[in-house]
Amino acid sequence: MTCDQAKTLIEPYADGELEAGAILELERHIHDCSACAVAWSNLQALKKTLKQDSLYFSAPAELRRRIKSELPSSARAISPRPAWNWNWNWLTTAMSGAFAVCLALLLVVAQSRPSPEQQLVQGIVSSHVRSLMPGHAMDVASTDQHTVKPWFNGKIDFSPPVKDLASEGFPLTGGRLDYVNERNVAALVYQRNKHMINVFVWPSKEADSKPTPVRPSQGYNLIHWSDAGMAFWAVSDLNQKELMEFVRGFSAKANKP
Repeated sequence: MTCDQAKTLIEPYADGELEAGAILELERHIHDCSACAVAWSNLQALKKTLKQDSLYFSAPAELRRRIKSELPSSARAISPRPAWNWNWNWLTTAMSGAFAVCLALLLVVAQSRPSPEQQLVQGIVSSHVRSLMPGHAMDVASTDQHTVKPWFNGKIDFSPPVKDLASEGFPLTGGRLDYVNERNVAALVYQRNKHMINVFVWPSKEADSKPTPVRPSQGYNLIHWSDAGMAFWAVSDLNQKELMEFVRGFSAKANKP
């Protein structure tokens, strides 16, 4: 099974719509493919988030009380013969109130929904956290940039810049494939004492921009920049000053042949 085939089956698999044979084949592929395993993990996390109580809203009791108060007594009384003596004024009022409540709820949901950038930051931080788990940090472990860079050949559709920053105190330790922003990306792994730094790289149409700190998320610092048709995100629990020092060294060497 190829990655393209697997990606079309992951959502039906999550919804319990696959046959037994397809499930076994997909599970074997997910076990062997780190990128598809990340896609499956991200989908599980999304489904879990959508089930949270905070995303569901109940109509307020005030709306029920207003509707009942507008009902004519004949409509509230129990009668053996249905008497549809409707007063359209109360019905119009009730419908207007219901529409106002629904509109307010939609506004609340829209305002509480993360922006595209916030969703991207959440995805990057989630990938960083997963990499901290034993056995998830690297697909290729090496301090040699001439070993790590060629490892990506044929695995992704671009060539990430891999730089040696050991002399600046940020040694390269390896790299891996990851899945961010609905695509496969390169993750370059560096070290600062006991702090891991992930640099996520993928092609982008963004205009070149200088490294800019992004609001920390879940206690992790992030710095974003773009250069030569590539988007870069550095994330770590390292303090922002040292992380910016690393990024400046990385971006400076990335511009050198």
